[in-house]
Amino acid sequence: MFQVKWLATRSSRLLGSVTVASEFGGVLSVSLERNGVRTMASKVLNLDNLNPNVIKLQYAVRGPLVIRAAEIEKELQKGAQKPFKKVIRANIGDAHAMGQTPITFIRQVLACVTLPDLIKTGNYPEDVKKRATEILNSMGGKSAGAYTMSHGIEYIRRQVAEYIERRDGHKANWQDVCLSGGASNAIKNVLQLFCNKVNGKTSGVLIPIPQYPLYSASLAEYGLGQVGYYLDEDKDWALQIDELERARKEASSNYAVRALVVINPGNPTGQVLTRDNIEAIIKYAHKNKLFIFADEVYQDNVYAKGSQFFSFKKVLREMGGEYSSGVELASFMSVSKGYAGECGLRGGWMELVNVDPDVQAQLYKAISAMLCPTSLGQTTVSCVAAPPVKGDPSYDQWLKEKTAVLQSLNARADMIAKTFNSMEGFTCNPVQGAMYAFPRFELPQKAIDAAKAAKQPPDVFYAFKLLEETGICVVPGSGFGQRPGTFHFRTTILPQPALLQEMLEIFQQFHKKFTQQYK
Repeated sequence: MFQVKWLATRSSRLLGSVTVASEFGGVLSVSLERNGVRTMASKVLNLDNLNPNVIKLQYAVRGPLVIRAAEIEKELQKGAQKPFKKVIRANIGDAHAMGQTPITFIRQVLACVTLPDLIKTGNYPEDVKKRATEILNSMGGKSAGAYTMSHGIEYIRRQVAEYIERRDGHKANWQDVCLSGGASNAIKNVLQLFCNKVNGKTSGVLIPIPQYPLYSASLAEYGLGQVGYYLDEDKDWALQIDELERARKEASSNYAVRALVVINPGNPTGQVLTRDNIEAIIKYAHKNKLFIFADEVYQDNVYAKGSQFFSFKKVLREMGGEYSSGVELASFMSVSKGYAGECGLRGGWMELVNVDPDVQAQLYKAISAMLCPTSLGQTTVSCVAAPPVKGDPSYDQWLKEKTAVLQSLNARADMIAKTFNSMEGFTCNPVQGAMYAFPRFELPQKAIDAAKAAKQPPDVFYAFKLLEETGICVVPGSGFGQRPGTFHFRTTILPQPALLQEMLEIFQQFHKKFTQQYK
């Protein structure tokens, strides 16, 4: 029998004689004992010789809290008595898991591509059948089971280029578009290009703090330098150029800072950058020879009055001159977000702008080693990039469903910010866009002391208490990064309205009780 102990979490499980010590998800040591004899050295691969970057890697969105939430769900299924009857997973931007209804046009096209007989026998609109036929004609053997080109089906890449042209009003070359298994794969593929030393220094990448943990995890995995710049919470999480400069200059003694990540609309912060702000960022990148990663996966998710999405590519082109032709940019989009929310189908794309053709060829070569994105993910990209147009049989229903999703998200964004701002000790900036709120909250000193005794950061301590007492799962702000001395958490706005209202009411009751307990 093996025994596993997961320290600094709230659970331990008997699985065998392996002892795993972990502090907030980071493995510290592993040993294998049988009959009292340690046998770590008997394994070809162990923590002493494992890639240290893998050990260093952290991904808070799927960390110990989420593991514990899954355990609680199983406990509830087995009849365990808890002060709640269900777990509310507000930790991750998974729209369908939180009850969002799939878009009919997307699912009908997917059905026909997966089972082509439905094109003849299914009771589907003609534009659905036509789209499925065109996609199948672009696949080897006219089957979704065939490999595609490594950087995506040309027919769908052309549709993405046309989408970008409609969005920006500027030419897009389909050969600069690469399809991917969600935006995450594309981001990681481009980050790998920077795995090299420049003048003896490791390459560094500027990332926002708070940030989406994909970036910190990938930088750790690739051995790249993380250079964090703080977003200005007091100004609705604005990106300040002087803060970019502070971060870059301080890091320059250790790293060759070569790239800048901007998430717009923001995750986890929900801000939407103004056009003037984007222009200033582009000028800064040009001045300091920085490659821009424009993470724009929430471009359809803009709610606040006066907020508007501007793509970096559009602004760059309209700035003209040395900016339009000189600033290197990779922009990213995903079908997991927006109104589609098709996270599990893993579809996305990137567009490369002003990238050296030889570098682009090397990138495509590297991507080819991964064979291809999923054909069904690419099919979903086709449906998002080229949705029904007015006059198509599917148009009215598609527009109704899309509008309903975005209007509901708008109302939930407003509801969640207002509720947290009404709670004692909380401040929450408006959720201008994306799918998350990142409220700041105060903790009594007694709670901070209790967290220290539990060997947990205070926001982690709070989040575990919340989970164990209410079933609500959020992600502590320390998993995204935050200014020292401040406490936050990220929650999605994705629970359907009735469930979100219930969650917020429970949250208010918990916080009042917690504050009284540690007053």
